[in-house]
Amino acid sequence: MTERIRGSSVLPARREPITLDTADGISLVGELALPADRDPVATMICLHPLPTHGGMMDSHLFRKAAYRLPALAGIAVLRFNTRGTSSLQGTSGGTFDHAVGERFDVAAAVEHAEFAELPHVWLVGWSFGTDLTLMYGLEPTVEGAILLSPPLRYSSAEHLASWAASGKPITALVPEHDDYLQPAEARQRFAAVPQAEVVAIDGAKHLWVGDSERALDEITRRLAPSVPLPLPETWDGPMERADTSAYRDRTTAVFDDQPR
Repeated sequence: MTERIRGSSVLPARREPITLDTADGISLVGELALPADRDPVATMICLHPLPTHGGMMDSHLFRKAAYRLPALAGIAVLRFNTRGTSSLQGTSGGTFDHAVGERFDVAAAVEHAEFAELPHVWLVGWSFGTDLTLMYGLEPTVEGAILLSPPLRYSSAEHLASWAASGKPITALVPEHDDYLQPAEARQRFAAVPQAEVVAIDGAKHLWVGDSERALDEITRRLAPSVPLPLPETWDGPMERADTSAYRDRTTAVFDDQPR
């Protein structure tokens, strides 16, 4: 029976809990979602928003990526909680380290993708996760990066220069009404990276509430360019429903002075 894909729709995939062990001795909670009946065509490692303000591996956009993209696009989705971060999946060890110790978290995720022989690894950061991507994502295995709502708060011109020198592709998806960095300023800041593409998302805001499908389409466009877009809105096959009520407050919370 054909059903409409909604925010809580969970499409078939091989999902397994994983533990990432960092070089400084911390264990991180994570999940790897793979296509149910084929090898993945590409891999996205999700780096979530600021954990001190509600960000986690289960932030709504990354939940939906894990729920849908293995089935709809053949993309493997690796999510994890950075140090000190909690979600219904569990709590990672350590404590939030203001984008310092998190360098080991990023490295552990990339190493897991290497060990699992996952193909075409990209980092997909959201807000705080974009800073981690720019600061620590230039690993040999990483082919490129997608930045959702980049605030450029922790990362610096030095990190942009390193990406420029690498030649690796970067796509910044910048909401028109972002609270921290809007498209015009983003184009100026990312001009330091000649290969960077800044895509303005009309009408969208920093949290991507109501615009998840647009983000997932843009991610798929880069990681799996042979997949027709937009992604389907319906699914003919088995489908589960996730209980997302526990995350409602963490999705829509308004933060006073710090980007997610």
